[in-house]
Amino acid sequence: MMPAHIPIELLLSCAYAVFLLAVALVLEKTAQHAHRRTERYELAGFQYHAGLDRWECPEGNHLVRVETDDLRRIVRYRAPASHCNACAKKSDCTDSDRGREIEHGLDLWLQTGLSQFHRGLSFTLLVLAGLLLLVETVRHPEKSTMPLPFGLMVVVALTGFRLLSRQPTRS
Repeated sequence: MMPAHIPIELLLSCAYAVFLLAVALVLEKTAQHAHRRTERYELAGFQYHAGLDRWECPEGNHLVRVETDDLRRIVRYRAPASHCNACAKKSDCTDSDRGREIEHGLDLWLQTGLSQFHRGLSFTLLVLAGLLLLVETVRHPEKSTMPLPFGLMVVVALTGFRLLSRQPTRS
């Protein structure tokens, strides 16, 4: 049973703020998952050996660094054309006569343009939730109603700070 002293508008606003918070978190997780999945698909079967700074194809051939584009923040790796052109699985891997090539971004996931867009959407939803709660707190200044919107504002603010300060991992 709902307490009679809490206005229904305040409860609905708090519920909507929780909904915006949930959407922001789901958007963030979905964007990260889609990025990882896309990268895994493009590099299916290939393994990166960080100590050697080279990729290994499913057939055991190595792709070595051939170019670093500092402007675009990518590194290009290529397998020897002679290996790829003689490979039985070439048609499934590449149509290039120069050898299979992999472009790998130097930037972290959170530094890419698409990730900044998703992060901006998530953060915008959190700001909207926080503003909604702030307005409701001003509209209903009674001490008995303060803990609910104020507590949610703290959760929204902490979530926003977490999104902004989270340490990205290499994709």
